[in-house]
Amino acid sequence: MHQKRILFLTNRVPYPLKDGGNLAMRTMIDGYIAAGWKVFLLTMNTTRHTVAESVIEKEFAYLDGCVSVSVDNRITLKRMFVNHFFSREPEHVSRFYTQEYADKLEEVLQQFKPDVIQVESVYLTSYLPRIRGLSNAVLVLRMHNVEYQIWQGMAGKTKNVLKAAYLERLAERIRNYERNAWHDYDLLLTITERDAGLVYRLEDSANLIVAPFGINTSGISMADNEQWVGYHIGAMDWLPNQQGMRWFLHKVWPGIRKMCPTFQFHFAGRGMSADFMNTKLKGVHCEGEVEDADKFINDKKILIVPLLSGGGIRVKILEAMARGKVVITTSKGIKGIEAKPDEHYLRAGSPDEFAKCVKWCLENKAKAEKLAENARQLILEKYEQDTVMQQVIAALDPLLTQRHS
Repeated sequence: MHQKRILFLTNRVPYPLKDGGNLAMRTMIDGYIAAGWKVFLLTMNTTRHTVAESVIEKEFAYLDGCVSVSVDNRITLKRMFVNHFFSREPEHVSRFYTQEYADKLEEVLQQFKPDVIQVESVYLTSYLPRIRGLSNAVLVLRMHNVEYQIWQGMAGKTKNVLKAAYLERLAERIRNYERNAWHDYDLLLTITERDAGLVYRLEDSANLIVAPFGINTSGISMADNEQWVGYHIGAMDWLPNQQGMRWFLHKVWPGIRKMCPTFQFHFAGRGMSADFMNTKLKGVHCEGEVEDADKFINDKKILIVPLLSGGGIRVKILEAMARGKVVITTSKGIKGIEAKPDEHYLRAGSPDEFAKCVKWCLENKAKAEKLAENARQLILEKYEQDTVMQQVIAALDPLLTQRHS
């Protein structure tokens, strides 16, 4: 019997496993392997998220193949200027197109001969013409977000008029690019129902299924020494995380400190800027990029996600729920997760609401524990990795049959 083959194309190395994007890619890769597929990874090792080649070789030795290509994706004023005035494509697309990656892709296609090619960023769509000339594989786009919404949201939150105008124009370009790109794939995988609904409203002919982030709950342990303190962990070089954390520290934290004087808050993540590292607020502890994310999370009870913009799904919230943590977040933070406020999590949209949620947790620990247990059961029922992968493979099977008939 033919063992199915899938080639993953990623615009960053899915490592370290400390942020949602990397975790989402790795769980999908591991899901295909668990289903008996052969998996090859062709990844960009970018200047913004560089991983040592020795680490890549060791970390992905369990795959049927892994090749990384160095890509300079630094954001420069010159690149932004030239793109803004002399191109219709989003600057992101040109930043992720290199001849070296295209040539390596051609080699891999000829050697590995995949049945399915899964692209983990819409910005890699520019490689599809090269793929079509060499392969008859089913083409899948994994949509971590509807990208233009992130930049549209950032524009709406930006007070600088010139910057806001630039971001609005960028969002419009990305929107047009995405809408065209969706038709270039045989199957779209959105992570949230909301993103699926948005795609259908814009392009009702898209072939799409919702494949949420899958949690392998068998590998998640419950802590028994938790402290009732707050924490946040995420990629701090991602603009929505930066924006949300600055708002939390400057607007929300004073109210929490006033209402709950002894409450402590810890935050960590990759790409922490100097202003975060130099935070000098009583009760706030910035720990930078931690070596062991599990160790950082394990003894803390309350996850706080003060997200104001951004799309997709917050993987760290799903993981926290699977661990039995209490989650306090905004409506934007919980977006894409089928959770109900006051049953699975606490929703807060203003500084006063965040402070009241923290105070409620500290004064009603038994009820807060029940909330956390409800959330854990939700994860077990709807976000288990095996269930998600069965849905994905069921959508691929007829496409593969049609392609080989």
